[in-house]
Amino acid sequence: MSEILHIPVDRELSERARWLITLRWLTLTIAAAVVLLANHWLGNVLLAPALWGTLVGIAGYNILFWILFRRLERRASPHSSYVALMHAQVLTDLLALTTLLHFSGGLENPFSLYYVLLVLISSILMTKRASYLYATAATAIWVTLLVLEAIGWLPHYNLVGFRSPTRYQQPGHIIAESFVLGSANFIVAYLSSGIIERLREGEKQLYEANASCELRAAELSRLNARLQELDRTRSLFMRLVTHELRAPVAAIQSYLRLILDGYVPEERLHEIIAKAEQRARDQLELISDLLDLARLQEPKDEKEVEPTDLVAILHDVLDMMQARLQDKGLHLEVSLEPDIPPVAASKEHVKQVWINLISNAIKYTPSGGHITVMVECEGDMVRGAVKDTGIGISPEEQERIFDTFYRTEAAKTMERHGTGLGLAIVKGIMERYKGRVWVESQVGQGSTFYFEFPRA
Repeated sequence: MSEILHIPVDRELSERARWLITLRWLTLTIAAAVVLLANHWLGNVLLAPALWGTLVGIAGYNILFWILFRRLERRASPHSSYVALMHAQVLTDLLALTTLLHFSGGLENPFSLYYVLLVLISSILMTKRASYLYATAATAIWVTLLVLEAIGWLPHYNLVGFRSPTRYQQPGHIIAESFVLGSANFIVAYLSSGIIERLREGEKQLYEANASCELRAAELSRLNARLQELDRTRSLFMRLVTHELRAPVAAIQSYLRLILDGYVPEERLHEIIAKAEQRARDQLELISDLLDLARLQEPKDEKEVEPTDLVAILHDVLDMMQARLQDKGLHLEVSLEPDIPPVAASKEHVKQVWINLISNAIKYTPSGGHITVMVECEGDMVRGAVKDTGIGISPEEQERIFDTFYRTEAAKTMERHGTGLGLAIVKGIMERYKGRVWVESQVGQGSTFYFEFPRA
């Protein structure tokens, strides 16, 4: 930001260069009028051809500066090019003013005070250092002109009837004129550059404050959008949770009402109670998953991150799943790389990942299918995979498979019971430990879920 905020020298230098060119046309008009009036008032004693020639020269170089300015503008030239153009303009103006003063009386001409005006303009447009340099240059050029005229190296054009014809040769007048103009130049440079510097600093601070406010406003806008999104997500989540919790309670209530009202025959009583018990189990499973999902939103405690044996937990989970595998007649294959290092995660979360992925593979793989579980090292990560020959997932549904409560239509058809939270929990766990989870699948051919934990 510091490169942008050299105010106004950097930010507005092109505008200042244009302004100086425009001001020169106005000055030329005034100078032409002054030459006409002064020459008439003094009785045509001025060296009019030289003065008019000088004014034409000023008009010529002003046109040249305009052409250069337009070229810089078209090429989107850097700051340094405009700085050079500004220096060239001010220095050329000093020489042009000196030429006009030389042909119109030199020391006798009161318009030498215009040097002070040029120093003032340079102080406003340029830096403090530049203003002092121009004060020095203006004083040096004026004193040089006075000395060269006094010793005769340059001709002197006396304003007949306005000043003494020998005044330009008197050392007292030369010293006094040099001192007055020089001191005026430096006083103006000091005062004006100090004021302009403070104004620039104030403008810079305002610009920085404005930029900071804009950044804060943009950040607040992003945060507000994020809060609105979170509020919509929360509302949707609450509606989904309410629906999912209400459905099994309503079913249980209906079963109990049938029993209490005597509509259930004796031979079906056990069946209805079993259905009610299943719905109660579904609800407990949903509540358990919701609690797990809520705990994942809490800040991570560094104490829960510990070296965890991924393979050992896998064997424990497979022992738990053996009965379900046998009931469906599924063939299980385990492929493990030797010397798998521990991962940086809690044992409970690693266990949840294995349980969710393997139980889903069992649930959505038809009887007689094949499930493969793999563990391998991949750089600084330990990769696990659960592959099945189940129903598969379409590409469109793969984009939503890790959303809360989302279940594919094929999954709902094959297995009525399910919370739609298992994969969302897996994703939350992987994000918690800076790991990742993804799926590769084809409809009707099966799915492979991969996950990666960082090595401990």
